[in-house]
Amino acid sequence: MQFFIDQKDKIKQAIRDKAIERAKVRIILCERALEDFSEEELEIIVAEEEQNIYNSFKEKGFLAVLAALGIGFFG
Repeated sequence: MQFFIDQKDKIKQAIRDKAIERAKVRIILCERALEDFSEEELEIIVAEEEQNIYNSFKEKGFLAVLAALGIGFFG
């Protein structure tokens, strides 16, 4: 059972790390310095990016199931 808990933690950390990377890119594209954001604003940006990653997984997973079942989503 501990194995699954460890794997879940690893996945959460990997998603968090990816969200932080995406948040950094987003900040750079805003043409603002990291110091211009409060800690709360940075946490919100990272949380939004985490949610985008989770939504991406859900969407792709759903489409994969449809494809495996031979159900066309777009026609």
